[in-house]
Amino acid sequence: MSRNPFSARRAIFAATAAAVMLPFTANAMQTLRYDSGWEAITFRSIPKTRFSLSGDTLRVDADKSASVIYTAVAPGARNARHASWDWTVSASVPPTDLGRKGGDDRNLAIYFVFTDPKTAERLGDNPNIKSLLGKSSSRMLIYVHGGSGQAGSLVPSPYFGGRGTSVIQRPAGTGSHRESVDLASDYERAFASEPGVLVGIAISADSDDTGVQSTATLSPIMLN
Repeated sequence: MSRNPFSARRAIFAATAAAVMLPFTANAMQTLRYDSGWEAITFRSIPKTRFSLSGDTLRVDADKSASVIYTAVAPGARNARHASWDWTVSASVPPTDLGRKGGDDRNLAIYFVFTDPKTAERLGDNPNIKSLLGKSSSRMLIYVHGGSGQAGSLVPSPYFGGRGTSVIQRPAGTGSHRESVDLASDYERAFASEPGVLVGIAISADSDDTGVQSTATLSPIMLN
């Protein structure tokens, strides 16, 4: 009995499509909503920035204040190499030098926290991101709404001893923007190496150095 050539072609096409899709299904996309899974870091003698978490929206109000919230990345999304989000700033801090400790106020900063595979495996499914921020094995790629530099420029953070680099995504000012970033490419620019394992996300806003008020909102961060 002769074989239908069109059926054979369909079978080959289906097998090829399945093979192409495998890498993407193995690295599931994660959407980081604003719920009780986020924890806070505050600083002694500095008022707290107010983070209002309501599912699909994070509202951030800084009033001569500074603080951070953070959460772990799900194990299935730890190989993510792209991220996207929307942010709106309705009241902005002035332009600042992001490389100067004690003078680097920002409307928003999103920290993508990476570590090496062995450390990530040892930390398990719910790593302590606060502790990891201080570890020599960690690297932080920080996308910033603020600063005085040009969009796309890199500024070494003055706080992490070479382990953190800010990417000025939007200079200081107001407005709404949709962002889509290539984590792998920016990591290579910042650290001259390929990224390790993405284990956590942190968000901060501060206006304590300039003594002003800033207000911003952020949509869920999508990883893929």
